Amino acid sequence: MTKNAVPDTEQPIQNERLLLILLAVVQFTHILDFMIIMPLGSQFMRIFDISPQQFSLIVSAYAFTAFAMGLGGAMFIDRFDRKHALLVSYVGFTAGTFACALSKGFYFFLAARALTGAFGGMLGALVLAIVGDTVPLKRRASAMGIVMTAFSVASVAGVPAGIFLAATFSWRAPFLAVGGIALLLLFLLYIYLPSIRQHLDSGEVQQDPLRVMANIFRDPNQRLALLFTIILMLGHFTIIPFIAPYMQLNIGFSDYQITYIYLVGGTLTVFLLPYFGRLADRYGNARVFTVSSLFALASIFAITNLPAVPIAVALCATSSFFVVASGRNVPATTMVTSVVTPESRGSFMSVRASVNQMGLALSSFIAGLIVTERKDGSLGHYQYVGYIAIAMSLVAIWAARRLKEVG
Repeated sequence: MTKNAVPDTEQPIQNERLLLILLAVVQFTHILDFMIIMPLGSQFMRIFDISPQQFSLIVSAYAFTAFAMGLGGAMFIDRFDRKHALLVSYVGFTAGTFACALSKGFYFFLAARALTGAFGGMLGALVLAIVGDTVPLKRRASAMGIVMTAFSVASVAGVPAGIFLAATFSWRAPFLAVGGIALLLLFLLYIYLPSIRQHLDSGEVQQDPLRVMANIFRDPNQRLALLFTIILMLGHFTIIPFIAPYMQLNIGFSDYQITYIYLVGGTLTVFLLPYFGRLADRYGNARVFTVSSLFALASIFAITNLPAVPIAVALCATSSFFVVASGRNVPATTMVTSVVTPESRGSFMSVRASVNQMGLALSSFIAGLIVTERKDGSLGHYQYVGYIAIAMSLVAIWAARRLKEVG
């Protein structure tokens, strides 16, 4: 990958560490809100009396609305202070999460997931835009490693806690808990998040919404970054919605034992994700992404072809996937934030979030079409989902090595 000289246009932040922690907690809540659906999949299928295909719609609903909102928001998002945009999006996300907790049936819950996704997708784009605007490229991967540990903390603490709450009280309890955390965080963001508007001060923000979109899709580097995003999602998320159901129905995990997947895998990534960031800053994003992706191929194959094995063996397979698949996302995300200058970063990251959610929705939808329920209650054809993920991961390696960092 070619590295161009880039101007020092980032906005200096007095307490960068506090900023990264706040952004990591924002990521934690909206990632946990999305992730908690997967380990509760068998419960939702039982409680709502729905099929695996209908369950995949619950997962996809969040992603499809995030896709639509991201495209619409991309036309306007760079016109506003990043702080104000983040607060408005987080209010909508919090309201959607509480709506999930109050749902009375499958269709109400489906609509609530769609509402949550509409704002949750914007949050991810804004967090990455803020990191890109405030942290110099030479140490941006390390900052991304800190923010992206939110996924690991959600896995190691959030998901097991959510599963415990659901098993002890009700499936509504995890959503009430996430909504409560989000409500508290809203006040902290209002007080401690600084105004971030250097991209506005330059006077180069595009005001015409159609030109905003045209500029993105006219640039071959940005087009490639969007293609890379959707390919990587197909190589990553395709297998995720059915990991927990597969481990329960095919391997024999109980409702409580399924927490071990997230506890072990999440603990490892909490410690290792910042290390992936430091490696990427030192050796290059494309190189670290390539090596991580090659290791991910073996993990994907192991999980999707796993026969009836002891739980400890199954945990080795799932934990290896957590580490290498999450690890490769650190340099991947850093590369994507760097293909555009600050004046257009919010719009591009919003479109990128839409493309990411489209890939997520397609991944879940494709998996739902392929995975079947056997007569004995176990899941079939999961290995074919794995083969798709492996093929897409190889294509992602090709795309990553052709991206250029410009800002």
